[in-house]
Amino acid sequence: MYEAYWKLKTRPFENTYSEAFYYPSESAQAALLKLRYAVENRRGAAILGGACGLGKSLLARTLMAQLPDQFSPKVHLVFPKLPAESLIPYLLLNLGQGPATSAPRDPSEAVWQLEQLLQENTRAGHHAVFIIDDAHLLSDPRSLETLRLLTNFETDGKLDLTMILVGQTPLIPAVERFPGLESRIGVKSLMRCFTPDETASYVTHRLRVAGSEGEIFAAGALERLFELTRGNPREINRLCDLALLIGYAEEIRLIDAPQIESIHEELVSVVPE
Repeated sequence: MYEAYWKLKTRPFENTYSEAFYYPSESAQAALLKLRYAVENRRGAAILGGACGLGKSLLARTLMAQLPDQFSPKVHLVFPKLPAESLIPYLLLNLGQGPATSAPRDPSEAVWQLEQLLQENTRAGHHAVFIIDDAHLLSDPRSLETLRLLTNFETDGKLDLTMILVGQTPLIPAVERFPGLESRIGVKSLMRCFTPDETASYVTHRLRVAGSEGEIFAAGALERLFELTRGNPREINRLCDLALLIGYAEEIRLIDAPQIESIHEELVSVVPE
Protein backbone atom coordinates (compact mmCIF):
# COMPACT_ATOMS: atom_id res chain seq x y z
CA MET A 1 0.00 0.00 0.00
CA TYR A 2 2.66 2.53 1.03
CA GLU A 3 5.70 1.14 -0.80
CA ALA A 4 5.58 3.50 -3.78
CA TYR A 5 5.17 6.57 -1.55
CA TRP A 6 8.31 5.74 0.44
CA LYS A 7 10.13 4.46 -2.70
CA LEU A 8 10.42 0.93 -1.35
CA LYS A 9 10.56 -2.31 -3.31
CA THR A 10 8.85 -4.32 -0.58
CA ARG A 11 7.40 -3.92 2.91
CA PRO A 12 10.39 -3.74 5.26
CA PHE A 13 8.84 -4.73 8.57
CA GLU A 14 7.04 -8.00 7.90
CA ASN A 15 7.50 -10.70 10.55
CA THR A 16 7.77 -13.50 7.99
CA TYR A 17 11.13 -15.14 7.31
CA SER A 18 13.56 -13.61 4.84
CA GLU A 19 17.29 -14.29 5.08
CA ALA A 20 18.05 -10.88 3.54
CA PHE A 21 16.31 -9.10 6.42
CA TYR A 22 18.28 -10.94 9.11
CA TYR A 23 20.01 -8.38 11.31
CA PRO A 24 23.28 -9.57 12.93
CA SER A 25 22.91 -8.10 16.39
CA GLU A 26 25.48 -9.05 19.02
CA SER A 27 22.99 -11.36 20.75
CA ALA A 28 21.90 -13.05 17.52
CA GLN A 29 25.45 -13.58 16.27
CA ALA A 30 26.55 -15.08 19.59
CA ALA A 31 23.58 -17.47 19.52
CA LEU A 32 24.24 -18.37 15.89
CA LEU A 33 27.88 -19.17 16.67
CA LYS A 34 26.91 -21.45 19.56
CA LEU A 35 24.29 -23.29 17.53
CA ARG A 36 26.68 -23.82 14.61
CA TYR A 37 29.23 -25.19 17.08
CA ALA A 38 26.65 -27.67 18.41
CA VAL A 39 25.65 -28.87 14.95
CA GLU A 40 29.08 -28.99 13.31
CA ASN A 41 30.53 -30.86 16.30
CA ARG A 42 27.61 -33.31 16.33
CA ARG A 43 26.36 -32.48 19.81
CA GLY A 44 23.14 -34.23 20.76
CA ALA A 45 21.09 -31.14 21.52
CA ALA A 46 21.15 -27.37 22.03
CA ILE A 47 18.74 -24.76 23.37
CA LEU A 48 17.85 -21.34 22.01
CA GLY A 49 15.67 -19.43 24.46
CA GLY A 50 14.29 -15.93 24.80
CA ALA A 51 11.19 -13.84 25.26
CA CYS A 52 8.46 -13.52 22.61
CA GLY A 53 9.29 -11.49 19.53
CA LEU A 54 13.09 -11.60 19.65
CA GLY A 55 13.51 -13.39 16.31
CA LYS A 56 14.32 -16.92 17.53
CA SER A 57 12.56 -18.60 14.61
CA LEU A 58 14.27 -16.26 12.13
CA LEU A 59 17.62 -17.14 13.69
CA ALA A 60 16.85 -20.86 13.46
CA ARG A 61 16.01 -20.54 9.76
CA THR A 62 19.15 -18.48 9.19
CA LEU A 63 21.16 -21.26 10.81
CA MET A 64 19.67 -23.86 8.48
CA ALA A 65 20.40 -21.69 5.45
CA GLN A 66 24.06 -21.33 6.48
CA LEU A 67 24.81 -24.98 7.26
CA PRO A 68 26.82 -26.92 4.68
CA ASP A 69 25.04 -29.56 2.58
CA GLN A 70 26.40 -32.45 4.65
CA PHE A 71 24.02 -31.42 7.41
CA SER A 72 20.82 -32.93 6.12
CA PRO A 73 17.98 -33.51 6.35
CA LYS A 74 17.25 -30.18 8.01
CA VAL A 75 13.77 -30.10 9.46
CA HIS A 76 12.13 -27.15 11.21
CA LEU A 77 9.18 -28.35 13.28
CA VAL A 78 6.62 -26.31 15.14
CA PHE A 79 5.28 -28.87 17.57
CA PRO A 80 1.72 -28.28 18.67
CA LYS A 81 0.78 -29.74 22.05
CA LEU A 82 0.72 -33.27 20.73
CA PRO A 83 0.58 -36.29 23.03
CA ALA A 84 4.01 -37.79 23.58
CA GLU A 85 3.26 -40.89 21.50
CA SER A 86 2.50 -38.70 18.47
CA LEU A 87 5.78 -36.78 18.40
CA ILE A 88 7.91 -39.25 16.48
CA PRO A 89 5.15 -40.06 13.93
CA TYR A 90 4.78 -36.31 13.40
CA LEU A 91 8.53 -36.02 12.90
CA LEU A 92 8.43 -38.80 10.31
CA LEU A 93 5.64 -37.04 8.44
CA ASN A 94 7.81 -33.92 8.23
CA LEU A 95 10.62 -36.08 6.86
CA GLY A 96 8.29 -37.25 4.11
CA GLN A 97 7.81 -40.66 5.71
CA GLY A 98 4.04 -40.97 5.86
CA PRO A 99 2.32 -44.09 7.21
CA ALA A 100 1.81 -46.93 4.74
CA THR A 101 -1.88 -47.14 5.65
CA SER A 102 -4.51 -44.89 7.15
CA ALA A 103 -4.38 -46.88 10.38
CA PRO A 104 -2.61 -45.25 13.35
CA ARG A 105 1.10 -46.01 13.33
CA ASP A 106 2.33 -48.25 16.14
CA PRO A 107 4.75 -46.22 18.34
CA SER A 108 7.43 -48.91 18.27
CA GLU A 109 7.19 -49.12 14.47
CA ALA A 110 7.64 -45.34 14.24
CA VAL A 111 10.76 -45.43 16.43
CA TRP A 112 12.21 -48.30 14.37
CA GLN A 113 11.49 -46.50 11.09
CA LEU A 114 13.16 -43.32 12.31
CA GLU A 115 16.17 -45.25 13.58
CA GLN A 116 16.64 -46.96 10.21
CA LEU A 117 16.27 -43.68 8.36
CA LEU A 118 18.89 -41.98 10.53
CA GLN A 119 21.34 -44.87 10.24
CA GLU A 120 21.18 -44.76 6.45
CA ASN A 121 21.62 -40.99 6.55
CA THR A 122 24.71 -41.15 8.79
CA ARG A 123 26.33 -43.89 6.71
CA ALA A 124 25.81 -41.72 3.64
CA GLY A 125 28.00 -39.07 5.29
CA HIS A 126 25.22 -36.77 6.46
CA HIS A 127 24.09 -35.49 9.85
CA ALA A 128 20.46 -34.68 10.55
CA VAL A 129 19.36 -31.41 12.18
CA PHE A 130 15.97 -31.19 13.85
CA ILE A 131 14.83 -27.76 15.02
CA ILE A 132 11.85 -27.94 17.34
CA ASP A 133 10.14 -24.55 17.65
CA ASP A 134 7.78 -23.59 20.50
CA ALA A 135 9.48 -26.33 22.51
CA HIS A 136 8.39 -24.66 25.77
CA LEU A 137 4.92 -26.12 25.07
CA LEU A 138 6.28 -29.63 25.54
CA SER A 139 6.23 -29.54 29.33
CA ASP A 140 4.88 -33.10 29.76
CA PRO A 141 7.68 -35.30 31.18
CA ARG A 142 6.75 -38.02 28.66
CA SER A 143 7.30 -35.56 25.80
CA LEU A 144 10.67 -34.54 27.21
CA GLU A 145 11.57 -38.22 27.54
CA THR A 146 10.70 -38.71 23.86
CA LEU A 147 13.05 -35.85 22.94
CA ARG A 148 15.77 -37.42 25.07
CA LEU A 149 15.25 -40.65 23.16
CA LEU A 150 16.14 -38.86 19.92
CA THR A 151 19.60 -38.02 21.27
CA ASN A 152 20.32 -41.74 21.76
CA PHE A 153 20.40 -42.54 18.06
CA GLU A 154 23.93 -43.17 16.82
CA THR A 155 25.59 -45.15 14.04
CA ASP A 156 29.16 -46.46 13.99
CA GLY A 157 30.08 -44.29 16.97
CA LYS A 158 28.59 -41.09 15.52
CA LEU A 159 25.47 -39.34 16.75
CA ASP A 160 22.83 -39.38 14.03
CA LEU A 161 21.33 -35.97 14.72
CA THR A 162 21.50 -32.67 16.54
CA MET A 163 18.24 -31.48 18.05
CA ILE A 164 17.82 -27.75 18.65
CA LEU A 165 15.06 -26.76 21.06
CA VAL A 166 13.75 -23.26 20.42
CA GLY A 167 11.31 -21.66 22.82
CA GLN A 168 10.41 -18.99 25.30
CA THR A 169 12.63 -18.41 28.32
CA PRO A 170 10.84 -20.93 30.62
CA LEU A 171 12.12 -23.68 28.31
CA ILE A 172 15.59 -23.53 29.91
CA PRO A 173 14.55 -24.18 33.55
CA ALA A 174 12.01 -26.77 32.34
CA VAL A 175 14.79 -28.78 30.68
CA GLU A 176 17.07 -28.30 33.69
CA ARG A 177 14.43 -29.99 35.85
CA PHE A 178 14.70 -33.05 33.59
CA PRO A 179 18.27 -34.35 34.08
CA GLY A 180 18.00 -37.07 31.44
CA LEU A 181 17.54 -34.48 28.69
CA GLU A 182 19.55 -31.67 30.28
CA SER A 183 22.71 -33.80 30.30
CA ARG A 184 22.48 -34.07 26.49
CA ILE A 185 22.42 -30.30 25.92
CA GLY A 186 25.68 -29.22 24.32
CA VAL A 187 25.07 -25.46 24.41
CA LYS A 188 22.45 -23.08 25.77
CA SER A 189 21.88 -19.63 24.33
CA LEU A 190 19.55 -16.86 25.44
CA MET A 191 18.59 -14.06 23.05
CA ARG A 192 18.01 -10.54 24.35
CA CYS A 193 16.42 -7.32 23.11
CA PHE A 194 18.31 -4.79 21.01
CA THR A 195 20.27 -1.94 22.54
CA PRO A 196 19.37 1.64 21.49
CA ASP A 197 22.13 1.63 18.85
CA GLU A 198 21.06 -1.80 17.58
CA THR A 199 17.45 -0.64 17.34
CA ALA A 200 18.45 2.25 15.08
CA SER A 201 20.73 0.03 13.00
CA TYR A 202 18.02 -2.62 12.71
CA VAL A 203 15.47 -0.15 11.34
CA THR A 204 18.02 1.28 8.90
CA HIS A 205 19.06 -2.20 7.77
CA ARG A 206 15.48 -3.25 7.07
CA LEU A 207 14.74 -0.08 5.13
CA ARG A 208 17.90 -0.43 3.02
CA VAL A 209 17.11 -4.06 2.17
CA ALA A 210 13.61 -2.94 1.16
CA GLY A 211 15.11 -0.41 -1.25
CA SER A 212 15.12 2.86 0.71
CA GLU A 213 17.85 5.33 -0.23
CA GLY A 214 16.81 8.29 1.90
CA GLU A 215 16.05 9.09 5.52
CA ILE A 216 12.56 8.09 6.69
CA PHE A 217 12.86 8.03 10.50
CA ALA A 218 14.49 10.97 12.25
CA ALA A 219 17.09 10.23 14.94
CA GLY A 220 14.65 11.29 17.66
CA ALA A 221 12.04 8.90 16.28
CA LEU A 222 14.47 6.01 16.55
CA GLU A 223 15.30 6.91 20.13
CA ARG A 224 11.61 7.05 21.05
CA LEU A 225 11.03 3.81 19.17
CA PHE A 226 13.53 2.05 21.43
CA GLU A 227 11.94 3.48 24.56
CA LEU A 228 8.47 2.32 23.54
CA THR A 229 9.45 -1.14 22.32
CA ARG A 230 12.32 -1.83 24.74
CA GLY A 231 14.27 -3.10 21.75
CA ASN A 232 11.92 -6.00 20.98
CA PRO A 233 12.14 -6.70 17.20
CA ARG A 234 8.52 -7.78 16.78
CA GLU A 235 7.28 -4.64 18.52
CA ILE A 236 9.66 -2.52 16.44
CA ASN A 237 8.28 -4.10 13.26
CA ARG A 238 4.69 -3.42 14.26
CA LEU A 239 5.24 0.20 15.23
CA CYS A 240 7.43 1.00 12.19
CA ASP A 241 4.94 -0.59 9.80
CA LEU A 242 2.12 1.50 11.27
CA ALA A 243 4.31 4.62 11.13
CA LEU A 244 4.96 4.09 7.42
CA LEU A 245 1.25 3.58 6.82
CA ILE A 246 0.19 6.71 8.73
CA GLY A 247 3.02 8.71 7.18
CA TYR A 248 1.78 7.73 3.74
CA ALA A 249 -1.84 8.56 4.63
CA GLU A 250 -0.89 11.96 6.04
CA GLU A 251 1.73 12.68 3.36
CA ILE A 252 4.57 13.00 5.86
CA ARG A 253 8.10 12.83 4.47
CA LEU A 254 10.09 12.38 7.70
CA ILE A 255 8.72 10.50 10.72
CA ASP A 256 9.75 12.13 13.99
CA ALA A 257 9.46 11.30 17.70
CA PRO A 258 6.03 12.93 18.38
CA GLN A 259 4.53 10.96 15.49
CA ILE A 260 5.94 7.70 16.84
CA GLU A 261 4.50 8.59 20.24
CA SER A 262 1.10 9.42 18.77
CA ILE A 263 0.91 6.25 16.68
CA HIS A 264 1.88 4.14 19.67
CA GLU A 265 -0.79 5.70 21.88
CA GLU A 266 -3.57 5.53 19.28
CA LEU A 267 -2.93 2.26 17.50
CA VAL A 268 -0.74 0.08 19.70
CA SER A 269 -1.45 0.82 23.35
CA VAL A 270 -4.70 -0.05 25.04
CA VAL A 271 -5.60 2.96 27.14
CA PRO A 272 -8.35 2.34 29.77
CA GLU A 273 -11.21 4.81 29.81
